Amino acid sequence: MTDATRVLVLNSGSSSVKFQLIDMADGSRPAVGIVERIGESTGRIEYRPQHGGTRSTERPFPDHSAALEAVSAELAADGLGLDSPELAAIGHRVVHGGTTFTAPTVITDKMVEELRELVPLAPLHNPANITGIEVARRLRPDLPQVAVFDTAFHATMPEYAARYAIDRETADRFSVRRYGFHGTSHQYVSRRTAQLLGRAPESVNVIVLHLGNGASASAVAGGVCVDTSMGLTPLEGLVMGTRSGDLDPAILLHLHRVAGMSVDEIDVLLNRRSGLLGLCGDNDMREIARRMGEGDAAAQLAFDVYVHRLKKYVGAYLAVLGRVDAIAFTAGVGENSAAVREAAMSGLENLGIEVDSVRNAVRGSSPRLISTEDSRVAIAVVPTDEELEIAGQTFNLVRQHAS
Repeated sequence: MTDATRVLVLNSGSSSVKFQLIDMADGSRPAVGIVERIGESTGRIEYRPQHGGTRSTERPFPDHSAALEAVSAELAADGLGLDSPELAAIGHRVVHGGTTFTAPTVITDKMVEELRELVPLAPLHNPANITGIEVARRLRPDLPQVAVFDTAFHATMPEYAARYAIDRETADRFSVRRYGFHGTSHQYVSRRTAQLLGRAPESVNVIVLHLGNGASASAVAGGVCVDTSMGLTPLEGLVMGTRSGDLDPAILLHLHRVAGMSVDEIDVLLNRRSGLLGLCGDNDMREIARRMGEGDAAAQLAFDVYVHRLKKYVGAYLAVLGRVDAIAFTAGVGENSAAVREAAMSGLENLGIEVDSVRNAVRGSSPRLISTEDSRVAIAVVPTDEELEIAGQTFNLVRQHAS
């Protein structure tokens, strides 16, 4: 193993590539950026070096190869290119690992072929993830590259939590089970919450609430996930920005039989036109809060539905865990909406859960407690860092293989 300590983290979407160069020696980020609108007539790359300033260029990026070559060129301009001797590995975010990949995995030709077989489980995400892997391997075939899966942290769920109560043979044949998502975030935040409490992760039970445009909850017992709100797909669970979350499955049959909607139309409805957007026409919690302040009834109802579902999952995971040491809010809404945090915890005082309204109102970028001194359950705001988690898992795996 060389003394190289930097990891390039790539998150390849269908029309974008997000990247961060992270130095595992000190946690610094020599470079951060994104390539957007890949395949469109005009694309855009934004690059932010560590020492200030932002470089932004608009030009076409016909495919992911062009996008990653542009990323490489931007890094090289600052002496951070893909051929840098300080680059230890490339870590790739992959959305779905199914039951095949339940831990970070060194990428090989065989592994990529196995990953292709999982595309039906995540047809919108995995193909783009695979494309990013293929391009990066072509640019640096000699460099260790690792796939880190959104689903992996949830693979520890007991079978009774992962199983749906449908015909077992059908479920097994078509891989129908709960997988969960946002795993790198839940893993990072649960561990950071334990650190905030001054305790080992193995001794702490945490409910993690990852609330962004996509939202999920997890029950983590001693650092191990035992339940999570998302399922076969990221559609199940909490109310989200544009996704419905939990609903009676017969609604799909009703919409097909009575409304005459096709499978594709129902898919679009539930994933893109539901959630907060479907309830009030906005999926930005800041705009919803502004409208609530003006007395907008639709915005207020959307907020109430959102919080009600959130509170139901908190109650469910209190029961699943038996003992809860902390509840951690993270991601865009979780980290920034004091109103959501206070409303979600309101009325739970008899369960030992009590928010300090003054602490809750304070904004900050560091992990912090917002519970009262008397609260038996700590309530925390813990900014997530999925890129650092991916980099850490990548770096550790590469070191293990080299030793």
